[in-house]
Amino acid sequence: MEDIGQYIEALIFASEQGIRMEEILYCLQAAFEHDFTADEVNQHIDTIRAKYGESHYAIEVVKINNGYQFLTKKKFHPVISLLQMQRSKKKLSQAALETLAIIAYKQPVTKLDVEQIRGVNCDYSIQKLLEKELIAITGKAESVGKPILYGTSTLFMDYFGINSITELPQLKEFTESTSTIGKPPE
Repeated sequence: MEDIGQYIEALIFASEQGIRMEEILYCLQAAFEHDFTADEVNQHIDTIRAKYGESHYAIEVVKINNGYQFLTKKKFHPVISLLQMQRSKKKLSQAALETLAIIAYKQPVTKLDVEQIRGVNCDYSIQKLLEKELIAITGKAESVGKPILYGTSTLFMDYFGINSITELPQLKEFTESTSTIGKPPE
C-alpha cells in the first residue's frame, strides 16, 4: 500500500477547517477499501507533526477543535497579522464584537437577552455574525414565544484557535483591581 502518511498530510492540507479523525478515516477507507484504525492514523499524524516541527518549516500541524489543521508557527504571526489586516475587508464592527462576546460567554442566549445586556437593538449584528458563520442557531427557548437561541459555531473556535469555550479568557482576567475612581482614601 502506498504511503498513507502522504494522503493524511494531503487531507489536512486540503481541508479549509480542521479535519476530524472520523473524516480522515472515512476518506482513507473509501479510497483504499481497507479498514484503518485511529491509532494507525495518529502514528502518521505524529510523524507529520514531527516533520513540520523542524525549524526550517514555517507551518505546523495543530489540533484545534478536535480536528487537525496546518497553521503558521507563532514566530510568523506578526507578519501574517499584517497581511490579514491589509486584506481584511469584512471587519467586525464594535457592535458585532460586543454581541459576539455576549453570545460566547452567555450561550445559549436569546436576542432579547443580548439586547438587554447591550441596551440597544442587535438585529443587524446578529445577522452579520450569522452570515460570517461565527454564531449559529442552537435551538429555541422554552419561554413564551419560543425565541431562537444563539451560540458560537465551530468556525468561531477555529478562528480564535481554541478547542472549547472553556478556553476563553475568564471575565476576571479583564478587570484590574487597581482601577479606582477619584483619589485614594488617606
